[in-house]
Amino acid sequence: MEVKPKVIGYWVATGLLAVALLAGGAAELAAAPAVVASTVALGYPPYVLTIVGVWKLVSAPALLAPRFPRLKEWAYAGIFFDFTGAAASHAFSGDPPGKIATPLVLLLIAAASWALRPPSRTRKSGSPVPKNAPAVDSPEGVAAHA
Repeated sequence: MEVKPKVIGYWVATGLLAVALLAGGAAELAAAPAVVASTVALGYPPYVLTIVGVWKLVSAPALLAPRFPRLKEWAYAGIFFDFTGAAASHAFSGDPPGKIATPLVLLLIAAASWALRPPSRTRKSGSPVPKNAPAVDSPEGVAAHA
């Protein structure tokens, strides 16, 4: 059985992303002094770490588990918001470029993971309505088809 480069790329990116999410979430939930100091310096209250830490910890297994494509889409969306928000927060607070680049690099890894997903891990697009279903124009039409 031949393993395709796309599949290898997906698992490398997803593995790196999962490790970063688990490590970040654990540090936030443990209220590591450096993490608390950085969060407070950005103007956020310390309790935000608990909220973000929990979401990071649950997003990693959501990405790694088989099936649940809709849950994976939500996890990727949350990761996008987290990393873009972190980069923007560091940029607006005047932090050095390295602190701005770190979440953006993680965002690129997340984007690679998302883009390289195998078909078994993606939501099927398309209409849930069968193509041969009759069109219904009004509530009265719904009653007539019942």
